[in-house]
Amino acid sequence: MMFGLGCAKGIANRFFRNPRWRSGIFVHHNQFPNYSVYTKQRPFVEVPHEAASSNQNVFEYSRRYMSNSTIELRTEDNVVRFSFNNKVTENRSVPMRTDKKWKRAKSSRKAKVNELRFYRLKAKKKMNSPNPEVRIRYKLEKAKRKEEWLIEKLRKYDVPKLPAEAYDPETLTEEEQHYLKRTGEKRKNFVLVGRRGVFGGVVLNMHLHWKKHETVKVICKPCNKLGQIHEYAEELARLSKGIVIDVKPNNAIVLYRGKNYVRPEVMSPVDTLSKDKALEKYRYEQSLEHTSEFIEKLEKELEDYYKYVARYKKKKDEEK
Repeated sequence: MMFGLGCAKGIANRFFRNPRWRSGIFVHHNQFPNYSVYTKQRPFVEVPHEAASSNQNVFEYSRRYMSNSTIELRTEDNVVRFSFNNKVTENRSVPMRTDKKWKRAKSSRKAKVNELRFYRLKAKKKMNSPNPEVRIRYKLEKAKRKEEWLIEKLRKYDVPKLPAEAYDPETLTEEEQHYLKRTGEKRKNFVLVGRRGVFGGVVLNMHLHWKKHETVKVICKPCNKLGQIHEYAEELARLSKGIVIDVKPNNAIVLYRGKNYVRPEVMSPVDTLSKDKALEKYRYEQSLEHTSEFIEKLEKELEDYYKYVARYKKKKDEEK
């Protein structure tokens, strides 16, 4: 026992000789009987100790930087024992630092390039595979990932429609409708709806035309889909509060401003896209349309390949 106490005293004296550790000296009394505990709680180490007999002096304690571990020195039964990282079961437990959640270190530019090169080579290997099924499946998975990404992008351009304002729709006689229809065809003022579709600028131009003319002709050039021209007519009538007089087969719509027309203060409705946003939405829609067609084509190719394999196996079994 005396040998163990002598070793502990020598270690403590060695700590006190260093001026860097001497600045943080402190004393604990009656904390841990019959053993010493050396612990590191950043930024200090606590070294409490009480002598086995009353004639021995009490050690002083120091602080210093070291690893996040608990060292226990027991001097019971005249035997010196060391133990590491054992939690003290007393009420006054030794303060321990909780384990840190290590963040992932930032990868260098070279590591990122190498990772991209690995995926590129992996994809190239699938594309050049002699098995047609591997090639088709790789293209199909890639196209489906792109389709999901495009659908997620298009959700950002969905503008919630405002509740419809209550207004008195005007009733027109057959003579008035015929007159407005002929007038709209003869006049040269028109508004063009291009690839962007119906957005705020189209409605703004309609109100500017209605300042001097009763009717306006809206020409829709890329209306290739069935029923698209009628959808545009309903949308323009809702946004401008006008009346649809006629829908021409050459993708032209004639709209009448109304007898009691009052130009609104905000001519471009709030629930419409801007010019730039409408163009972005059109590009994503075009890409989604082509991707969907490509997915259908690949699925048909894969189905044909499976039919060919089944037919070949059947023929081979018949020959046997």
